[in-house]
Amino acid sequence: MTVAAIHQPEYLPWLGFFKKMMNSKLFVLLDDVQYEKKSWQNRNRIRTANGTALLSVPVHAHLDSKLNDVRIDNSKKWANKHKKSILFSYANAPYFEEYRNIIETIFEKKFEFLVDLNYEIIKLIMSELEIKSKIIFSSDLKIPQNTSERVLNICKIVNADHYITGATWARSHLKNEDFEKSNITIEFQELKHPIYKQIHEEFIPRMSIIDLLFNEGKKKSKQILQNSIVSSS
Repeated sequence: MTVAAIHQPEYLPWLGFFKKMMNSKLFVLLDDVQYEKKSWQNRNRIRTANGTALLSVPVHAHLDSKLNDVRIDNSKKWANKHKKSILFSYANAPYFEEYRNIIETIFEKKFEFLVDLNYEIIKLIMSELEIKSKIIFSSDLKIPQNTSERVLNICKIVNADHYITGATWARSHLKNEDFEKSNITIEFQELKHPIYKQIHEEFIPRMSIIDLLFNEGKKKSKQILQNSIVSSS
């Protein structure tokens, strides 16, 4: 069985992103869709002593911009701010020293395009969690834009016979009968967020994956993600 999943390349993605990747043989990064303002494409949350902080990468984009065309606005000096926010917030985390250099390396490197930054982070996290999924960019597949049909065509072209997707958008947009005719099964998957140790009291879910790594380390983070439960249908 060839299991595939499709997801936009997000900034500092949360656990659910990597859980889906961990369960897939092929993971298609949907990089040529329309850029969405105030989405997770260029921002995410980290845990702080006062709750959470939203880190947003400033970009040059228009309403009709494709995600892989979006340039980072490096005039805003955002990288140093993000680096300092992360290192300050996790300075007392058990695995701070283990991940300090990784964070510094990411934010001291200059990226022109948002997708390149996101992909660099995704690759680093994949390495830490020992995820072996094959990554494919949708822009390399040259498939015409067409919502649900495009998802099906991506599955066909990568020879997938099982497709993992989140439930919210997919249930109302994907046509199950079209997938069935193509002998592709759809698995609607929702992560039941695992609870792990955070350095501050009152657990807050849906943080960036780096929250898990700083608090639990490489080995335990992989185990937590592997053992996390998904409701599927």
